[in-house]
Amino acid sequence: MAYVSPAEEIAPGERTGRFRIGGDQPVLDADGRSRISVEDMAVALIDEAELPRFVRRRFTVGY
Repeated sequence: MAYVSPAEEIAPGERTGRFRIGGDQPVLDADGRSRISVEDMAVALIDEAELPRFVRRRFTVGY
C-alpha cells in the first residue's frame, strides 16, 4: 500500500509520460507550479501498482 498526494493542479490534458515523482514535498515545475494531467497521474498510479516503490510511504507526482 502506498499513499499518493496529487499535485495542487490536476486537470484533464495530454498524456506525456514525462513526469517526476517526489516524496513528502510537492513536485514543482520551472514556474513553481505543482501540476499534473489526469492522464499522467493515472500512469503514475498504475506504475506504482505494478512495481511498488513506495510501500507504506507517500509520494507525489508532477511536472
